[in-house]
Amino acid sequence: MTYFTGSVTPVPKENRDGYLQSLRRTWPLMQARGALRMVETWSEDVQPGKRTDFLRAVQAQDGEAVGFAWIEWPDKATSDAAWADIMQNPDEMSQAMGQATFDGRRMIFGGFQSFITDGTDRGGYYTGFLTPVPEGNKEAFGRMAKSAWEEEFQPRGCLGNYESWGDDVPRGKLTDMYRAVDARDGEVVVMSWSAWPDRATAEEAWRGMAAGMEAGQDMPDMPFDGKRMIWAGFEPLFDSETDGRDATPAATRAATPAATHDPSGRG
Repeated sequence: MTYFTGSVTPVPKENRDGYLQSLRRTWPLMQARGALRMVETWSEDVQPGKRTDFLRAVQAQDGEAVGFAWIEWPDKATSDAAWADIMQNPDEMSQAMGQATFDGRRMIFGGFQSFITDGTDRGGYYTGFLTPVPEGNKEAFGRMAKSAWEEEFQPRGCLGNYESWGDDVPRGKLTDMYRAVDARDGEVVVMSWSAWPDRATAEEAWRGMAAGMEAGQDMPDMPFDGKRMIWAGFEPLFDSETDGRDATPAATRAATPAATHDPSGRG
């Protein structure tokens, strides 16, 4: 089953080009270890929330943007083996990353099982979400996501909606995905992204959905606390299918057995 490593990263806006170059150097290392695709998006429309938001999720400072990203793997075993190999060979990744372009201590990340894939996640603009969902509400959340796709998102021009269920989400010292959504005991973090042709289409769709709610449109029962869900608009920064097409893998050795991973290297 398709598996994702998802992450949210605070990056100084002035370091955007350096960050992009580090992604281009990193992709061959991930590809050589079995990754199918690597996508990084850059915050374009991040609004402060009353309780939670993407800025607070990574303790973003003045002048920092937020990166929303995922690495696609054929399955969890391949992902675990890849991260184990990287942890055992830190110099290789450090050389690829080069001079630090962000504060890895505030990066949040986790492993996610794919469970809803409607349409395509190849787009010109993305809406990214993190949602706290009670463990027992997975099926209800899936039904709600399917209904929203069929009745609201797709008819309004959305290209695709992807939902991934938190499977290996670690606790961090400063930040983590649980704190990002103020998760409670028994809740799982769901990482989602919707692909759009462009920002204008996405914004028009959200205005239409908001107008429907204001007009008293019937809303389904929510299997999660929407007040703690965070979402924002992101533009593509790096996609290995296009930006990394000519990359030559820098590592070809076989991945080692699975182990606990830490993409940020913060321990």
